[in-house]
Amino acid sequence: MVKPTTTTTVIHSPERVAMLQWTARIGAVTAEALATREGSTVSSSRARLLAAERGGLLTRRRPLAGRPALYTVTRAGLRACGLHGLDPCTISPANAAHAIACADAAAALEHCYGDHRVLGERELRREERESGAALASASLGRAPDGGILLHRPDLVLWPIGAHSGLPVAVEIELTTKGPRRLLEICRAWARCRCVDGVLYLAPAQVARSLGRAVEKANAAERILIVPLDALSPPGDALTVPAQRTIPGHA
Repeated sequence: MVKPTTTTTVIHSPERVAMLQWTARIGAVTAEALATREGSTVSSSRARLLAAERGGLLTRRRPLAGRPALYTVTRAGLRACGLHGLDPCTISPANAAHAIACADAAAALEHCYGDHRVLGERELRREERESGAALASASLGRAPDGGILLHRPDLVLWPIGAHSGLPVAVEIELTTKGPRRLLEICRAWARCRCVDGVLYLAPAQVARSLGRAVEKANAAERILIVPLDALSPPGDALTVPAQRTIPGHA
C-alpha cells in the first residue's frame, strides 16, 4: 500500500516576507543597507539575512574583498514572499560595487522620503512590460526592429498614493561614461515627461563630467546631481543643495 505524501507549508513571519520582497525588488541587498532601512543594527540585520540563506531563501555572494556581502533572493525565496515576474539577480565582480551602492541608496532614500516607495530597475522593467508603456524610463529613439529603446534608471522614487504626482528617476553613476553616451542619456531625460525629474548620485570625479553633459543637454531643470557620499546615516536628511531636495520637490 502506498502511503499518501504530505506537503509541509512553511509560514514565514511578516518581517521575513518583507525582507525577501525588498531584496527581490532591489535585486541585491547588504546587511548594512537592511539595517539603514529598518533602523536596526548591522549585526541583527546580518543574522536575519544569514538565517534566510540557511533556509534556502537567499543566496550570499562576496566577490569584492573588503566590501559587504550581497544577498539575492532565490526562486524558493520568490515563492515564499509571493512575488511574480522577477528572476533571481546574478552578482559578479563586475556588478558588485554598483549593486552595493544601489542597495545603500535605496535604503537611504526610503528612510529620507517616507511618503515614497523605492523600486529597483528589475521591478520597473516588470511593471513596464506588464503595462506596455514607459512608466519611469527615458526614450533613446527607435531600435532597428522599430521598437522604442528605453534607458531605465537604477532606482525609482515613487510617490505613494494614486494622485501623488510623477516618480523621480534615480541613477547611481560610479564610473564615467563616454561623453557622447552620457550626453545622449541626459538629453533623453531632459525630454522625458513620465518622471518629475532625475536624481544622479555620483562620486566627485564622475559628477564633473556628468555636470558638463547636463549643461550641454540644457537639462539642469530636470537633472539634479548629488554627491554619492551625501547619503546620510539613519536619523539625518539626505544632504542636497539648499534650494532643492529632489527634482520637482523644491
